[in-house]
Amino acid sequence: MNLIKKILTAQAAVLALVAVSAQAASNDDIAARIKPVGEVCIQGEECKGAAVAAVAASSGPRSGEDVVAKSCNGCHAAGVLGAPKVGDSADWKARADKAGGLDTLLQHAINGINAMPPKGTCGDCSDDELMAAIKHMSGL
Repeated sequence: MNLIKKILTAQAAVLALVAVSAQAASNDDIAARIKPVGEVCIQGEECKGAAVAAVAASSGPRSGEDVVAKSCNGCHAAGVLGAPKVGDSADWKARADKAGGLDTLLQHAINGINAMPPKGTCGDCSDDELMAAIKHMSGL
């Protein structure tokens, strides 16, 4: 019985070694599995990913509807933490009147207000894109 245990243990050890060696077949395979998922670019130096970012950035301004769909609906669709709901023109008008107009609402969107952080969840939105989103959500 003791001999059988030793044989089974030896076979299990050999199988484990084969599995490990098959997984780490070569240094190239290991390097491919642990390669970085991104890179740091320093201003003034050429960066491989800069061309991709430039193409994405040059797609032009987004519409208010696009910004709302991508960044604003998370809170404004349901009115999370008192956020004015998309399409509730009466609430948006009351807030605009109290604040002094759409320009003040834009400043709230840019700088953040109450539970809303600056620019909400659209850190790369321009002021014009934010104003288009406010107009789309409010109907004003």
